[in-house]
Amino acid sequence: MNAQKHIIDCENKALPQFAHIDAIAYANQVKVLQAFQNHKIALRHFAPTTGYGYDDIGRDSLSAVFAQIFEAESAIVSPMIASGTHAISLMLFGILRPKDILLSVSGDVYDTLQGVITGVGNGSLKDYGIGYEKVELKNGKFNYAAILNAIEKWHPKVVFIQRSRGYNWRKAFSAEEIQTVCEFIKKHAQNIIIAVDNCYGEFVSTSEPTALGADICAGSMIKNPGGGLAPTGGYIAGKADLIQAVGNRMTAPGVGTEIGSYAADYRPYFQGLFMAPHVTAQALKGAVLFSHVFSSLGYKTLPEITETPNDIICSIQFERCEELIDFCRTIQSVSPIDSHVTPYPWDMPGYDHQVIMAAGTFVQGASIELSADSPIKAPYIAYLQGGLTYEHARYAALKCAEALIK
Repeated sequence: MNAQKHIIDCENKALPQFAHIDAIAYANQVKVLQAFQNHKIALRHFAPTTGYGYDDIGRDSLSAVFAQIFEAESAIVSPMIASGTHAISLMLFGILRPKDILLSVSGDVYDTLQGVITGVGNGSLKDYGIGYEKVELKNGKFNYAAILNAIEKWHPKVVFIQRSRGYNWRKAFSAEEIQTVCEFIKKHAQNIIIAVDNCYGEFVSTSEPTALGADICAGSMIKNPGGGLAPTGGYIAGKADLIQAVGNRMTAPGVGTEIGSYAADYRPYFQGLFMAPHVTAQALKGAVLFSHVFSSLGYKTLPEITETPNDIICSIQFERCEELIDFCRTIQSVSPIDSHVTPYPWDMPGYDHQVIMAAGTFVQGASIELSADSPIKAPYIAYLQGGLTYEHARYAALKCAEALIK
């Protein structure tokens, strides 16, 4: 089999999906542009601040632009947020109080959130007397009967939805699925707060969770919404009173989002957000191509080749641990940064198993850049994500195909 011809054949089969992704990117680009224009973003918004950061127009305007894009009442976009896990932790600690119940309706939370929610002696929600329950998915879908039973039994204050798959063999939830489950929950318990882990899902559809019925959502700026340019940071967007509560958690009660300086300039955040619809589309096309390439070579993949992804991840299931490791090493070898480095499984903080990560990225750990990772456990699933350009993802798919064909 000729690997180059194989890639071209897969691309031709993916053309309808590519066209659909381009249409979504165009709609999102217009929405982002209009938000910039409505808030009259100018060069002065890029200027750094120091000290307390009172009246930081760059910080406040970036958050306002983000809120409009997400059709939310308010938002926090901050370099002080260290990761997606940190953003979600801020969200949960901001809106929950002792004796409240948090209910996950999407099964287990992502590995790094387990310590946040149920850790012992580490300052977790559990340590503060906040209960946690979960409803398992049914064949990768929301289990509506079980959700209703759990709501009636536990009377949770917050229902939590993890949009992406984490280290699980399931599809990410579509905008339509999120809207349907939000409507169902609100129909039966109007006062419940619906909180969404939106990581990997931003700009994948034309509507974000806060426009679909969720009260609040959170994620990382070094994933989709940072467009590959944001050097760090995270966001929380949602109802104004909830965002105020999160702001009080992020800094200090009564101070909230009135303070917080940034001594570097804000331009990478504004520019990255402007680029985000296009960059996300590039990553989605890469995920679709990898799905076609590996499916045609006999591997199980998600998304399936007939589907457009609901996040920027392509999951590939391997028979053996060695295949998984070799795949990640191939991805590392075609990276622009640290291509000479050989990744090995290691004991990564926050994970129960050793994890291998291939991430030759300009921004450390940036999942919007082409990378692959996996816990070393059966079934051996590689989680490929990102790609600032489709061309990079295409080249990586070619090299992976060549290695397999050999």
